[in-house]
Amino acid sequence: MRHFLLVVSLLLSPLALAGTVLENALWRVELDPATLALRVTPAGETSVQASSGVAAHAVSDLQAGAEQAAWQWDNGAYRLTARLEQRDLSLTLSAREPGELPLLRQPAAAMGKGLIWPLAEGHYVPAGNAVWKAFLLEQGELNTTQDLSLPLWGMDHGRFTLNWLLTNPYNNQLKWQADGKGLALSVAHEFTRLDPTAPMTLRLHLGDADPLAGAKRYRQWLVEQGRYEPLADKLQQTPEAKKLLGASHVYLWGNSLLAPADVRDWPLLVKRLRGHALKGLMDKEATQVLAQAKALNRYEQGVLLRGLNAAINQQARQAWQVEDPDMTRLAARYGELRSELAKDFAGALTGTPETWGSQTIQSLRDAGLPRLLLTLGEGWEGGLWHPEAIRAGVAAGYLVAPYDSYETALSASENPDWTTAHLGAKAYRDCAIVLKDGKLKTGFQQSGHYIDPRCIRPLLEARVKAVQAKAGFNAWFLDAYATGMVFDSYRDSASMTQAQNAEGNIDASRWISTVLKLPAGSEDGNASTAQGTLFAHGMQTPVIGWGDRQMTQDKQSPYYVGNWYPPEQPAVFFKPVPLKEPFRTLYFDPTMRLPLYQAVFHGSVITTHHWLFDSLKLSNVRAENELTQLLYNVPPLYHLTDATLKQRLPMIQHQDRFFRPLHQRLAAQAMTDFRWLTADKQVQQTTFADGTRLVANFSVQEQAGYVGRSVTALVVGEKPVVYQVCLLYTSPSPRD
Repeated sequence: MRHFLLVVSLLLSPLALAGTVLENALWRVELDPATLALRVTPAGETSVQASSGVAAHAVSDLQAGAEQAAWQWDNGAYRLTARLEQRDLSLTLSAREPGELPLLRQPAAAMGKGLIWPLAEGHYVPAGNAVWKAFLLEQGELNTTQDLSLPLWGMDHGRFTLNWLLTNPYNNQLKWQADGKGLALSVAHEFTRLDPTAPMTLRLHLGDADPLAGAKRYRQWLVEQGRYEPLADKLQQTPEAKKLLGASHVYLWGNSLLAPADVRDWPLLVKRLRGHALKGLMDKEATQVLAQAKALNRYEQGVLLRGLNAAINQQARQAWQVEDPDMTRLAARYGELRSELAKDFAGALTGTPETWGSQTIQSLRDAGLPRLLLTLGEGWEGGLWHPEAIRAGVAAGYLVAPYDSYETALSASENPDWTTAHLGAKAYRDCAIVLKDGKLKTGFQQSGHYIDPRCIRPLLEARVKAVQAKAGFNAWFLDAYATGMVFDSYRDSASMTQAQNAEGNIDASRWISTVLKLPAGSEDGNASTAQGTLFAHGMQTPVIGWGDRQMTQDKQSPYYVGNWYPPEQPAVFFKPVPLKEPFRTLYFDPTMRLPLYQAVFHGSVITTHHWLFDSLKLSNVRAENELTQLLYNVPPLYHLTDATLKQRLPMIQHQDRFFRPLHQRLAAQAMTDFRWLTADKQVQQTTFADGTRLVANFSVQEQAGYVGRSVTALVVGEKPVVYQVCLLYTSPSPRD
């Protein structure tokens, strides 16, 4: 009996528990059930301490076999299972009660040769890189829905990789800490009181010597779960989306009612305005110009027209920025007001209202660009002012979309120019996210409230249908819905988990695409909210330096990105600026970029740059940006106005000739391989499902037979086609 008790005590001792082993022909996993410390040994390779473990828990009911173990923590507060499934170690935890639970601590030694990190498109971080170490330590607590584009990361160990996949991406917290000269990564999960029994599963994947191994496994997992949406299927559901294949993406500005060319007689316009009700709605500077006796110079004409357009917009909004907006009234008022103003200012304005406004769409038609996605940066108001221009763009074969938003609801007194966020008092009050402490979740830039997508859905459907019917848009852009920015809401009558928030966003995009048959896109395209979208802006170049003083506040800094002014051509979009360190290295050093996102979603979601940083914005990384974009087979993105088209058009045409036929061929295909072709990683190759290879040489000099700063397309059965960066192009510098 004494001998038996000794054996039992040894089996339950920390020493014995630490020796729980799962093993198959591919690898051996040593697991400590009390701490989740993990040591893995691939066949024929040295061991890696994948996790040094968390604070020990009391273990009970341990049952272990050759490839599976199950046990409990803390008298049944948590249940855990570990399964070895070929190349995957699956760890599943479920909780009895809500609470935050540390899961892993990945020590610095686990990183091996480098970190595979899904920041935006993806990056390879060499072990010991000081720039990246400082950057990651500054990040603070990260989540795996918005802060990472994919809920995974990997470690490069030369002849193999280890890759963590968090198949439940919600309510996870990651944090980097210094660990000697390297970095440790801690991982925790919150079991919320909204759904405390929802399990948390982590997968550790033993990958080949391939930096994309983890991303490929995640894609496979999505397919296995029925959660992968091939682009080919989306094109069948939404035939209009075929126009995305080969299309460059363009944001159009200057979408107000009147353009300078629409004024025939400035003195007469001034005279009429002095006695018109619009005078009382004009800003101070425009009012002062209106009052002066002398003839207006070109600058003063611009001030007056800007003030007049703003006043006209304000007058139109008075009809619908009310307690409970009537979407039919909203859509109708712009056309009514346009007709009224044509009578009031007859003789002062040229032609008829049908001809007023920006001519950029017509100019693009004349430029021989057959495939474009055009988005009105200022929202759907421009389409209601100029439905003729929208329908002309559609007739030319373009996709034309408005910027639209439903994630923040503003109060009646907040920012009237953010028209898409004025959703009425009911949405502001009844749809707001409620935090654990009962407070309402403040919206974007500390304005309004973030809102429940399920609550706002009826209004979204009503407004989209009403605006589309009047303006004729054949695509739609929903701001932030694909960013992975999701919340728990504790509203008594309508609680919502992060997973339900994500599903609400996805379902809205899917409704626009499949019911209205309008290709729907959004911001970023992060994995948790990527379903339902056809295109996304922000993966190739994400938002950079949002809180950096030099970039966003110091107007004397060479890195200042520019004002959100003038409204018809905001400097923030059109002013070329260099990107400061360390952001230049972190985001654009080609030797540390990886197409992780494309390894998952190429062939499902078409991504490009964020609108804050179009293809021409960052002057000192333009070549690297352009080559990476072409190597990954994603579209360029440009901002355009009537005034900038002439200077920007040659670049657009130059890239279109190379990009368009390749994207038409490859957009619906998986990216199957990526590799560095030279030791310095300056020459890189992507491969797609049909065997097409794209080779980029980032060096200014010829390497490995490829000319400097070029992309070579190697299509099976065809002659190579070479594209070189157009170094002669310069972007205009608008007044800040």
